[in-house]
Amino acid sequence: MSDKTISVLNLLDMDLKGHNALNIRCLAGRNGLSREIKASDVNRPGLALSGFYESFAHERVQLFGRGEYAYLQKLEGEENLDPIKKFFTYEIPCVVFSQNLQPSETILSLAESSGVPVLQSDLGSSEFAQRIIRVLSNIFAPSKTLHGVFVEVYGVGILLTGESGVGKSETALELIERGHRLVADDIVEIRCVNGNSILGQGANKLISHHMEIRGLGIINVAQLYGVGAIREQKEVQIVIKLETWDQTKVYDRIGTETHFMDMLGVKIPLIEIPVKPGRNLPIIIEAAAMNERLKTMGYYSAREFNQNILRWIESGEAQKAYYGGEDLY
Repeated sequence: MSDKTISVLNLLDMDLKGHNALNIRCLAGRNGLSREIKASDVNRPGLALSGFYESFAHERVQLFGRGEYAYLQKLEGEENLDPIKKFFTYEIPCVVFSQNLQPSETILSLAESSGVPVLQSDLGSSEFAQRIIRVLSNIFAPSKTLHGVFVEVYGVGILLTGESGVGKSETALELIERGHRLVADDIVEIRCVNGNSILGQGANKLISHHMEIRGLGIINVAQLYGVGAIREQKEVQIVIKLETWDQTKVYDRIGTETHFMDMLGVKIPLIEIPVKPGRNLPIIIEAAAMNERLKTMGYYSAREFNQNILRWIESGEAQKAYYGGEDLY
């Protein structure tokens, strides 16, 4: 059960397209459209209609497929309406008939009197269940907003963080110029999906693809570089923290240790990159993205380097070079 809610009316009004489209319309119970959906799962109420109401998940969206529909017709044919009447006494958010199944006037009348919205979709039961669970899971997913710039580099989602003025937007602009894509600038909304993935997008979709460049002002990335330079959302796979170079700080030079940042309970690899004049940050970030892709394929450059050094020492070549007086440099 989530602490977030969405009304049935909000669900009807959502502009869902493609593989998320629910294709739903309201048949009855419009006075109950303000009812709240509090769970991302759906329930098939076959057991409840048969009279078994123990552990009845009435707080979920109730989905009627061909099996439940046939059972309703059987009950009506036997003039046994008590199980149906009892069903509508529960605080149900809404009832959905899939595959364009048309409920009888008796069902619609009971729904109207109890204030339960009855919806209809042309999708099959399994497909509708998958889509609405996906949609509601995204809505109910834990979320927060962060200050940073979110870009996609070589297919890897990289969140650039750091103090204001360190050069996040300018670095992202150079990456866009080099053919990579912007997801969001300044305010990034992240959501934990399925408990192990962090999705990021602009907190405000109307302005998420605009960038503020000091000395230049606000620019529209989609207008300047085309729609191929933007993306609506992406999984956060690396966090890169840009910070002003600190002479007293020891920075990682080998990369054998992996640091992480906790995001909504999910550990995301964290890389700290010091910034100073002369450093080409876009190229460094591109290298970090490609290195991360290699890691997902099971190849770790730093570990291989370390192992090669150990093999070189164990082979005796290092001792020969040292005692033989050879100039290693």
